[in-house]
Amino acid sequence: MDYKKSKAPSSTTTRDLALLEGKTGNIYEAVIICSKRSNQISVEIKDELNRKLEEFANYTDNLEEIFENREQIEISKFYERMPKPTLIALDEFERDQVFYKKTQ
Repeated sequence: MDYKKSKAPSSTTTRDLALLEGKTGNIYEAVIICSKRSNQISVEIKDELNRKLEEFANYTDNLEEIFENREQIEISKFYERMPKPTLIALDEFERDQVFYKKTQ
């Protein structure tokens, strides 16, 4: 999934607990599902960011090159402005875009 185009809010918003609980029947189960999905999203975003930053890796950096690499700084700032993985996971859960199954 392309998380750059996510419609999730970039700041914390108030959530209706009854809505979250209604999807699973248990608020704690809903929180666990969102937490696990958030971890998956976080790993995917981190891998993508690391791949992009590896393009700029120069193992013989001097001090001037470290502070002058504008492309690397812009990429990092873009990822910092993205919604946090927890907010993306909650948004996906509210829109029924998360697949989960109950195990007993």
